[in-house]
Amino acid sequence: MTASSPVAPDARPARPGARAWIVLAILCFVYVLNFLDRQLLSILAKPIQDELGVSDGQLGLLGGLLFAAFYCILAIPVGWLADRTNRVRVLAIACGLWSAATAACGLSTNFGQLAVSRMAVGVGEAGGVPPSYAIISDYFPSGTRGTALSLFNLGPPIGSALGVAFGASIAANYSWRDAFIWVGVVGVITAVIVWMFVKEPKKGGLDAAPVVDPVPTADPVAPPKTGFIATFNMFFANATLRGISLACGATQFVTYALLNFAVLFLMREKGMTLEQVALWYALVVGVCVSLGMLISGRLIDMFAKRSRTAYAWIPAIGLIIAVPFYAGFVWAPSWQMSLAFLTVPMALNYFYLSPSITLVQETVRPDQRVMSGALLLLVMNLIGLGLGPTYLGFASDYFAANGFADNSLQIALYTLIAFYILAVVMFLGMVGKIRRQTAQEAAR
Repeated sequence: MTASSPVAPDARPARPGARAWIVLAILCFVYVLNFLDRQLLSILAKPIQDELGVSDGQLGLLGGLLFAAFYCILAIPVGWLADRTNRVRVLAIACGLWSAATAACGLSTNFGQLAVSRMAVGVGEAGGVPPSYAIISDYFPSGTRGTALSLFNLGPPIGSALGVAFGASIAANYSWRDAFIWVGVVGVITAVIVWMFVKEPKKGGLDAAPVVDPVPTADPVAPPKTGFIATFNMFFANATLRGISLACGATQFVTYALLNFAVLFLMREKGMTLEQVALWYALVVGVCVSLGMLISGRLIDMFAKRSRTAYAWIPAIGLIIAVPFYAGFVWAPSWQMSLAFLTVPMALNYFYLSPSITLVQETVRPDQRVMSGALLLLVMNLIGLGLGPTYLGFASDYFAANGFADNSLQIALYTLIAFYILAVVMFLGMVGKIRRQTAQEAAR
């Protein structure tokens, strides 16, 4: 099932106007806050551990399973609601909710309170990304969506970089609590801006127009109706959509595990200070991940026109190149050398995101985009966000209890190489699935 109907020979896609770029900028800032809120916990892990006494395993739960359980599962009903109502309003309410919950994290005095606050952040963030994917797809026509979505996906690296710089600086000079509270206040203000200034676009308004029969029939076929079960069944019955979701999940297992523990690893086992993290690690995350997002988006817009297998080849090649540099990051004897190695995987680890999101948005109908985006996030985040940090935290605790207390996190990080290899194999397997589906569509 594809999003676009057959196109008339003289059809020309619309070009995005000034309003589309303004909306994209606002939505990108919301995504910055979304990821900044999410990553503050990992950035401030060391002072939180020092004050509240939580273990690596508990940190993994807070940043992984406890957060993801609500974030991923609630994204499905929220996506269904947004497809049937006003996506902008859903986004604004969600932004306000997760921002208030972030401020509550700064008021927590023990692990239990922090866990409840983090779960509330997950509830709010469930309504953040899927509506944004669909709004962007209805402001930007096919052929420009890869670039637009790659710009939107600058939210995570910018959010992570600002989180590192802002969070580490505030923690070093004031308190980790102040960082959570101030970010929450900014998010509530942003939610009001989204509600007031972003206009809900027409669903499918920029998709290719269907060819019109010059002699209309007396009984035209009604367009299919959107339904929760229908969209769910369509998504998981489609080998391409199902496969790309699982491949993304395997990749995110690595990326979220790394993001949630990189700062703690660099500080505890490589000797970095909060001030050094605020400058150098922030630069690596902000610059390298942004480049990865932008380059992969441009590559998709260039090569997917020639072959849809580019949606799988680009992530696979990026991950293959990243593996030896990741191993160097874990091995390096100094934080300076470790950070230098990290620049390459920080860019290439994210070659999967823009291609995968674009593939899903281009494959489904306009009235199924939010729900399909939510299903993509459900699969990849339950696997990656839910299990990646949780696994790494408990693996570190296990090695610490078995004679490796001084470098338990380093050994745990080495084990992620196996998941790199798994992700590469899954993306390479997607090449054949995409070819078969393209051939089936051409034969219809």
